[in-house]
Amino acid sequence: MIAQPVLIDTHCHLHMPEFEGILDQILETASQNGVEKIVIPAIDLASSKRAILLASSYDNLFAAVGIHPHDAKTWDENSAHFLKELASSPNVVAIGEIGLDYYRNYTEPEIQRAVFHAQMELAAELNLPVILHNRDATKDVLAELEVWQIPETSSPYPRGVLHSFSADSAAATQVIDWGYLIGISGPITYKKADQLRAVVKETGLSSIVLETDAPFLAPHPHRGKRNQPGWIIHIAEMLASIFHTTIGDTASITSRNANTLFDLNHE
Repeated sequence: MIAQPVLIDTHCHLHMPEFEGILDQILETASQNGVEKIVIPAIDLASSKRAILLASSYDNLFAAVGIHPHDAKTWDENSAHFLKELASSPNVVAIGEIGLDYYRNYTEPEIQRAVFHAQMELAAELNLPVILHNRDATKDVLAELEVWQIPETSSPYPRGVLHSFSADSAAATQVIDWGYLIGISGPITYKKADQLRAVVKETGLSSIVLETDAPFLAPHPHRGKRNQPGWIIHIAEMLASIFHTTIGDTASITSRNANTLFDLNHE
């Protein structure tokens, strides 16, 4: 009998309404497909609380707390205090989802940048990794990350992950050199994603974690449907094809990366 691959979904919004009333079923399907652990990134203070509640209710769920760039306009003088308080929960493994989004521009870019920096400061203070959102803002995301480069760092862990990576190979090389990982999600399976597949092949499995971004970005052959963590198997299959390796090896390497990044084994 071939052993089932052990997978980790490092970015799954189980706090969202799409999963209300069906969460146990969703988690059972994920388990059947080899998903051992799931990280739930928040998008605002309310979802941060919800993510912590879910993580405290299920042994294999973990929370990240943060304010998404779409909601950066909600940031005020008390936000950092509230996030710090939430991050004290033992179920919180990262600050996120934070970053910049110039595609939607629901919040003015200068406000986004200020809130992004404030949350990077919080992550540095708490020694937590970050889950980073970047859409059409690579230059400014890299500028912010460069601020946090500390020579001879004593930390053995990567500093975070660029969620649903979509930038070019130069950006991938830069952030990996700075100690970050890249998150690969459903679009890697899309027919017209040759450029992304080329970037991923150049990057190598040692710098990759898997994610679904559920309920968004469902992989082929489920594109257009409500995504779920169990479908991460399709992303693992595509990576195995790209690197000419087995799904088991793909799962083993990417899960080790996730465990190390988020300290999911509490080492």
